Amino acid sequence: MKLAAVISAAVLGFALSALLGIKLVPWLHKLKFGQTILDIGPNWHKQKQGTPTMGGFMFIIGTTAAFLVVVLVAKAFGYDLVGGESLVAGAEKAKIYGGLIMALCFGLIGFADDYIKVRKEQNEGLTVIQKTLLQLLLCAAYIATLILSGNVYMYIPFAGTWDYGNTFVFCIFTFIVMYATVNAVNFTDGIDGLCASVTTTSAVSFAVMAAFVHCLGGTILASALAGACAGYLIWNWHPAKCFMGDTGSMFLGGMVVALAYAINCPLILLLAGFIYVVEGASDVTRSSTSRSRERSRSGPTPLPPANVSSRWLRSITTSRRAAGPKRRSTMFLQPSTCSAASLPASSSTSGCRCPSDQRLTI
Repeated sequence: MKLAAVISAAVLGFALSALLGIKLVPWLHKLKFGQTILDIGPNWHKQKQGTPTMGGFMFIIGTTAAFLVVVLVAKAFGYDLVGGESLVAGAEKAKIYGGLIMALCFGLIGFADDYIKVRKEQNEGLTVIQKTLLQLLLCAAYIATLILSGNVYMYIPFAGTWDYGNTFVFCIFTFIVMYATVNAVNFTDGIDGLCASVTTTSAVSFAVMAAFVHCLGGTILASALAGACAGYLIWNWHPAKCFMGDTGSMFLGGMVVALAYAINCPLILLLAGFIYVVEGASDVTRSSTSRSRERSRSGPTPLPPANVSSRWLRSITTSRRAAGPKRRSTMFLQPSTCSAASLPASSSTSGCRCPSDQRLTI
């Protein structure tokens, strides 16, 4: 029954997510819910302009429906898959159901952000302050759920269970983990198929780890997520027919947090979510560097997104090579008789009236 439930959740999640795209993608096109692309990137990036966003609804519905169907069908046959084997079934159910609800609420925040972008036809939705406040409120609600259900301890691999000591330390630590993880997953959504494929492998690893610690509810939820993300990849693989938007990426961030706390091991996110960690650190570093450069110069110098900069630079290098070797020329600046004149480097400059300090060789 256990193995059948896990496999059924994965297969059902895949089927629902993949089939939903048949109706959802044309519907989003009809509503003109297209992505607005910033002008700071290369020209080829503008080709994604108008691609439907909010495609994350595919795996949101697929994950939630697959999990609930498997659990309810098993319940009808007398099996309690969530907390059935646990001595503290209430604590297990609080982690699983509370985590799923938390992820759905993060998806709602992302939906509000996407909806504002689409309606205003711009790439800015909720402000940073608005999004941060909503995320912190949701983090507080989930932390309160964990505290009330008695889930205030952490399992450290090869070391055993560790007590936080007091509730304040637990709250601060969980706030940092939740906020950092959700936004790191959001940053990862930048290339066709990247975030969904990374989350698929991450969900599979969580399913295996949950099975080892006898958390059947976590295994089923992770399997449903892995299947739904794999089904979504049919529509998001390059060239993407739709984007998940913040609706999908923030839901995935919430799910990753929920699965980590379902097995009481948030530190495992450093391994299971290694790509998220790298992407988050890269984005923070790039933003800090950009701001320092803007402060040191008279005007801002926008940087291309990390996921497009390398291809952009390669295209520039290729075009320069195709143009052939660059000719050297000398520019003479004359404040009175001319503004600029260009002569070949091999030309004689003896008759030029420009001072030597106004001569620039390129």
